[in-house]
Order: sequence, then structure tokens, then C-alpha cells
Amino acid sequence: MTFNALVLAGSRGGVDPLADYAGVADKAMIEIAGRTMLARVVDALRRAGAARILVAWSSPTVRDHALSLDVEVIAAAGGPSASAALGLERLGAPLLVTTADHALLEPEWIAAFLGAVPPQADVAVLLARRDVVEAAVPETRRTYLRFSDGGWSGCNLFWLATPRAVGAIALWRQVEDDRKRPWRIVRRLGPLLLFRYLAGRLSLASALAHIGALAGVRAAMVPSAFGLAAVDVDKPADLDLVRRLVARR
Repeated sequence: MTFNALVLAGSRGGVDPLADYAGVADKAMIEIAGRTMLARVVDALRRAGAARILVAWSSPTVRDHALSLDVEVIAAAGGPSASAALGLERLGAPLLVTTADHALLEPEWIAAFLGAVPPQADVAVLLARRDVVEAAVPETRRTYLRFSDGGWSGCNLFWLATPRAVGAIALWRQVEDDRKRPWRIVRRLGPLLLFRYLAGRLSLASALAHIGALAGVRAAMVPSAFGLAAVDVDKPADLDLVRRLVARR
């Protein structure tokens, strides 16, 4: 299938520890086996069938590099959620959203994700179970959301299926704005939801249904059969791991 895609390649400003570790100015410009992470993501999207690819940039260096890859560009907003809103406004729904640090991204993961999204969903997210991730790459260290039906890791792939997805982006932005004030997030999502989560009594499906209702959307989760889909490049250890994995190929 063909689709449009947004790649989030912005930054929060200041010195990025990962970029500094790699000896470059911008995270998206980190090279793995001679190709930048951004180029790898764009290539995977194209091979998966992306018709239009939009890159949200913060640095002119990233913008110029994106243009050299023959994609569209847009200046990133104040955070990922605001950039996603701009991308949705520019390209419309449906829209696949991913990140420039998803350096291992494969077309097969995208095809499997989009093929499994329920037809009634306004938004969908790809997640991988902890056992699937650890079976594929036992040396990785990920952050897992612990639900009653197991631990899950994000895979940096989001499907904004309908125009109603703006509601999910709006809730995302509110939570993003409150990231330094956790009590506001608790108040927004509801203390009962947090209590059930901390007590290990909240299932992933229940959490998605609750959050979807708050955002006024029908939210869905697609489980990934590919554990590597959960491996992005957030810190130096991730970069070292991904470089080893690519070298093995």
C-alpha cells in the first residue's frame, strides 16, 4: 500500500549528549555503516511504499540533508506532538509518524503494522512485548510499560488514520507540556487509572480505551512480531548496539 509519512528529526535545543558522543552536531546526522540515521529511515519508508515523506527539522544541517534525500521539509515546532500536528495539517490523514533515530527500521515492520491496524481505528501504535524484544536482541536495555498482560515497549511507529487523530495529538501535547509536573498528568489521566497501573491491574487494552476516550478517538495497539522494532537510538549504548547489529548483517 502507499501512504504518506512524517519523520520527526527535530531537537529540544542545547547540546545533545548522543550527538556529542558520535562527534556530530545533530542526532539525525549520526552515521551508521556510512549512512546517516535519517537516510536509513527515509530509505525504509520509501521501500515500504511511502508516496510523500516530510521531515520536521530543527537544524539547517538536517534540513539540507533531508532535501538532498529528495523529501519535503518543515520546520519542527516546540515538541514532537506539535510537529506531528503540523505534519498532519500538511499531509492530511492517514499519516505514518516515525522518528529519525529509528535506524534499524525495516519495510517489513511497516507493512505488517499497517496491515494489522483495525479498520475502525482513528489512531494506532506499534508496541512490542518484552519477551519478543529480548528474544530478538537480549543485550538491549529498553524502558517497558508494565501492564497486567505483560511488559511492552514502544516502536516509534504511529498511524494517524483519520482526521480525528488531532484529538490524540492534542492530548499528547498536554501530557508533553506537563512532563515536569507529574501531578498534572495524573490529574489529567485520572488517579484511578494510575492506581490500577501501579497495582499491576491495568491491561494495555484498558489503558488505550481510557486514553482514547479522553482524546475523543478510537485508539488501537498493534503487537509487533519483530523485537528489533523496539530498538531506537536514544543513548550512547543504543548507538553502539545498533552499529554492532548492522555490522553483523
